Formats: sequence, C-alpha cells, structure tokens
Amino acid sequence: MKTLVSAARGGNPRFRGSVLLRAAACWTLAAQLAGLPMVSAEKNKSAATSGAIAASDPVLKAMQNEIARATAELGKAEQPPYYLSYTVYDQDFVVLVGAYGSLLTDSAVERRFADVTMRVGTPELDNTHGQSRPSGVTSGSLPVGNDADAIARVLWELTDREYKRAVPSLLNVRTNTAVRAEEEDKSPDFSKEKPQTHIEEATAAPFDRAAWEGEIKRLSGAFRKYPEVYFASVMIQVQRSSSRMVSSEGSAIVSPSTSTRLIMEAQTRAEDGMDLLRVETFQAPAASGLPSETELTGKIEKMAADLSALRKAPVAEPYDGPAVLSGRAAAVFFHEVLGHRLEGHRQRDEEEGQTFTKKVGQPVLPTFLSVSDDPTTHELAGVKLAGSYDFDNEGEPAQRVDVIKDGVLQKFLMSRMPIKNFGQSNGHGRNQPGRMPTGRQGNLIVTSTKTVPESEMRQKLIDEIKKQGKPYGLYFDDIQGGFTLTTRALPQAFQVLPVIVYKVYADGRPDELVRGVDIVGTPLAALTRIMTTGDQQHVFNGVCGAESGQVPVAAAAPAMLFSEMEVQKRAHEHERPPLLPPPGFEDGGAAKDAQMKAEVKP
Repeated sequence: MKTLVSAARGGNPRFRGSVLLRAAACWTLAAQLAGLPMVSAEKNKSAATSGAIAASDPVLKAMQNEIARATAELGKAEQPPYYLSYTVYDQDFVVLVGAYGSLLTDSAVERRFADVTMRVGTPELDNTHGQSRPSGVTSGSLPVGNDADAIARVLWELTDREYKRAVPSLLNVRTNTAVRAEEEDKSPDFSKEKPQTHIEEATAAPFDRAAWEGEIKRLSGAFRKYPEVYFASVMIQVQRSSSRMVSSEGSAIVSPSTSTRLIMEAQTRAEDGMDLLRVETFQAPAASGLPSETELTGKIEKMAADLSALRKAPVAEPYDGPAVLSGRAAAVFFHEVLGHRLEGHRQRDEEEGQTFTKKVGQPVLPTFLSVSDDPTTHELAGVKLAGSYDFDNEGEPAQRVDVIKDGVLQKFLMSRMPIKNFGQSNGHGRNQPGRMPTGRQGNLIVTSTKTVPESEMRQKLIDEIKKQGKPYGLYFDDIQGGFTLTTRALPQAFQVLPVIVYKVYADGRPDELVRGVDIVGTPLAALTRIMTTGDQQHVFNGVCGAESGQVPVAAAAPAMLFSEMEVQKRAHEHERPPLLPPPGFEDGGAAKDAQMKAEVKP
C-alpha cells in the first residue's frame, strides 16, 4: 500500500536555499581501493577544494577515514563487499504546538543517526536481490558533536553488524536463485554510476522563537470562538538538517537544508458520528516565507465555516458520472493512480501488478497530457515544492524525467536498481533514514495542451451532465490525501479522500455540499476518461509512504473534467458528538465569545 497524505500528517519536507558549491569526485583511499580510474589535473583541483572543506568538517572526515579502513579490511574477507556507503543525518527541530490559546508543546530536539549500506556479491547478483533488499542497510544513533573517535567507533560497530547481515542474505539469495524459476527481468541488482562530490555549506535561517510562541497562541486561540470545532491545533515545525554521504566509490556529498511547516487542523463530528476534518498546511524554507498572521486567521475562519457546513451536509450516495477535480485533487489523483506505477522497481518486482511495464512507447493518457517528475524545480505557481532536492539518497544528481510525452509513456523513475531497457539511475533513488532507496516520485507535474479557462470548468461539467442525461455531477474542491494498491495479490485499485465535495445540478439548482464520499477506481480505466483541463497549475504538498519509507513529495496539475468518476460511501465511526457544550457556551456564550475575540486579537 502506498499513501499520500497532507504534510500535516508527518514527514520532513526539505528545501534547499543556499548557494551550491560543486566539485569533482573527492579521491580518498576508499575510492582507490574500489579500482576507479585516475582523474585529470582539473578534477584533482576540484577534489582538493572539496578535500579542504571536508577537512574542516570532523564528522565527514571521520566517515571518510572509517569507510576507507572498513573497505580495506573487509576486502580481505572471503565475501568482500563490493559497495559500502555511510550516510549521516543531523536534524535540529523546533516544534511549537498550540491549542485554544496555549502551548501544548514547546520543544527543541537535536539528533544524529547513521545508515550503513552494504552490498556483498557482485552488481549482477548481491544480497539485496528481490525480497532480501532490507538486508542492505543497518541504522543506528550516532553521537552528536564532533568527537571523531566516538563517531568512528559507532560506525565501526554498525558496519560489523551490517556485514553479518549481508553475507547470510547473499547465501540465501544464491540458493533461491538456483531453485526458483527463472526471473523475467534479469537486470543487475546495482548500476554503475559516476562518483559525485557536492559539498554545500549550511546557512542558518533566523527563527524568532519567542515571537512565534505568541503567534501560535493567538492563532490556536482563534478556534475558541467556534463551538462546533471539537478539536483544533496549530503547529509550527522548523527543521535545520544536514545529510552527509560517503561511499567506497569515492562519492562525498554534504547537503544541508532548512524547512518550516505550519499546520492548522480542526475537527468536528456530525450527528451520525462521522468525523470531519479540515487541514491547512503551509511550507517554506524559512518562517519568513509563511503567510501573515492576518492571512492565517482568515484561513481559520474558512476552516470553521467549512466544518459547520459539513456537519449539516447530507451524506453522498454511491455515484458514477461526470466530475471535475480541482487542481489539488487532480494532483493527488495523478500521484496515486499514475505516479506510483511509474516507479522503476515496480516494473521488475514480480509481485507487483506491472501496469505499465510493457507499455513504453504506447499511449497511456490522452494525447493532450504530459507528465514529468522534476525535483530540480523548487517553486511552481508561487508555491514552494516539498519534493525538491539536488541529490537523491544514493548520491545521484536530481534530474527532470519526462515520463509521459503527449500521452505516450517514455521512461520510469529510476534508482540505482536497473530494470530491463533502463540500466541507469535518473536521480530518483529516495528513502526515509533506515530504509533502502527505491525509485520514488519527487515533484510530479502534469501539463496539458487542451485547456479552457478555469472559470469555465463548471459549465463544461454541466454540459457533460446534460449530454449523459445525469441529474447531477460532482465537483471535488479540496482533498486530504489518498492511497493506492499496486501488488498482484490485491485489486489494482486506488482511493482518493476528498474533503469538500459539491453536487452540481444540470437544472440550475444551487450546488449542494455533500460529505462522506471517496473517489475509487482502477488506473487503466480512470486515466482514459479525462476530457479537458483548466489553464492553471495547482500544487499539493504532502508526505508519501511506500517501501522505502516516508518522503516529502509534491504533485501539480490543472483542474480536470472526467466523463466518468466513481465514488463510494466513506466508512466512519458512530460515536455521538460531545454531550456537553464547550466551556463558555452553556447559555449561548455571547459574553464569553466577545471576551475571547478580544483576547485573540493580534
């Protein structure tokens, strides 16, 4: 199961805002032991620059020294590793959470942990083959600070632990390969790539913690005047992080990043027990890039009004007919229905449905649609994109990949796990710390050459409703996430979770808000029913969970008209709303309401 949720649901979106310092491959003893060719004088000069920066970084230097020692010593073993890498993650968080005018959480956390990735055998067949892929990584906490001896000691212990996992796994892989039927895709387990050096100096974005404590209190306090909001919170998370990676191939990459997320969440419950949720999420490289307090207060008012209307809205019935997805809804739709099925490793794994594996060069979408995944784009339609990065988690440069051009499938999103006819990475090997990288989405961007002004989409929907003789169509205005199933053992289905949905009537009646509806379907059928699109791009930032863990992603698309969309009733609990009114609203709370408005005024 693969899921995409609003960034309110977790994960660590990252943005890079500092100037990049690029250099050629850094030549260490580990690289020489790997048998890599000598470099030119120009590359040596760049490597010297990188080496000078690395020398001022005790953590990076300790990693390079220990990987060189490990490569040399384990190279004498009967089953020597042919690839070894260390990735060290530094994370520094400030988290403020407010509810009803007070702080629930006010904390700062500093932590450091490491991944030791090892491949034993050969690139053609190694310990990570097939279902043994998790054997390629061991993780653990690392000492904070710059004590090189302490850092090296923990890396040594993790390396030993990983080697003792990898070797037995290789033996199992070889046994299984010998006794099982021949695999259809006989690609190697690991691609050969050019070593990379990228040393980026960290820049600290200022964060006025005291000022934000006050703002979080005021914003969360604004929910107190809405008696139908049963729970609400406002959270800001500021993260300064750095990823250091070194490999036995000679790569040395340091990628610092900063990100700020502001999440406002409010919940209520209808009389029939259905829980209703509204979330607004904002992301920026620094707190200064977030909306103003006035804008955020306006968003809170809209969230409360939406929840009040949803409590009174009727529950939607199962439906199959014309529908319009807003740009954000269409973005999530494409992430789930299409994006996961274009991730490279799914074309090779014989437990996967392989929906598009043999469709390269064939039409899979209407000819007016194209799809790319571009982690090198950092902003679109005025919104910072959560899935941006400069190097993937395997040390490969991020690349724009045009996966579908004019409706025709061109490529897949590749990590260093080759598949048939696609032998190299295109910079999409991604993972959550502690997991093995796989090909994953970054910023999935859908473009169209068949557009109408967005203001005309509603009329286009009405025209299609009349053409089909349906009493109404559906307009999906906002969305909270979705999930998809891609394995053969389960139906090749998806489910998208709308929040704000309207019935649009063909006879001129006003649009009617409904609740409790999910978009469902199967990919090959759903993707052929797109008729036209709007003329503006809209962005959904979120966190995507799959085999390699949770990673920040973005999806962008215009609004889309579908000739047919299927929805089903959403499952829900049946617990009653609160039996007592909120404090201060026992008699209508007019005086209390006026007092609270004064208290939360900026």
